[in-house]
Amino acid sequence: MQIVLLERVEKLGQIGDVVNVKPGFARNFLLPRGKALRATKDNIAQFEAQRAQLEARNLERRGEAEAVAKKLDGQVFVILRQAGETGILYGSVNTRDIAAAVTEGGFTATRNQVVLDNPIKSVGMHEVKIQLHPEVRSKVTLNVARNVDEAERQARGEDVTVAQDEEEAPDAAELLEAPVADDEA
Repeated sequence: MQIVLLERVEKLGQIGDVVNVKPGFARNFLLPRGKALRATKDNIAQFEAQRAQLEARNLERRGEAEAVAKKLDGQVFVILRQAGETGILYGSVNTRDIAAAVTEGGFTATRNQVVLDNPIKSVGMHEVKIQLHPEVRSKVTLNVARNVDEAERQARGEDVTVAQDEEEAPDAAELLEAPVADDEA
């Protein structure tokens, strides 16, 4: 199905491009969200008449998104979750959780704007991209921790999972070696 793009769509094209897409992608995603029109003669003529307005509106939105991106870029947000001793979460952190953390931090973000390849399933510092506009992305850091104290330690650069294992390991080794030596002697 041929369509005319009304805004930039990643891996597809720029404003005004006539592209060929699968019918389901057009019907279920592009057309309902107002990102494209069917490429009929009437729609192409209508687009050409409104092209200047669409491009001006796109530039305005992009400028606003770039201003927000400058403030948002590099921000650190803390998400507290339950996890096991090894740092593996009971569950995961998904786009909805990240959007809620960003919104609590004073910025407006929806879960559709969060770009996450895989859900976060471990404690630690994770970089996540926020797509504010089709042409503007910002990177934020998520500090996923079990409690506030652990989050502060991770922010300083400590590896909380290794530190816990190292603290427990010498005690266990001493307990195993000491009784065996005393009993045999």
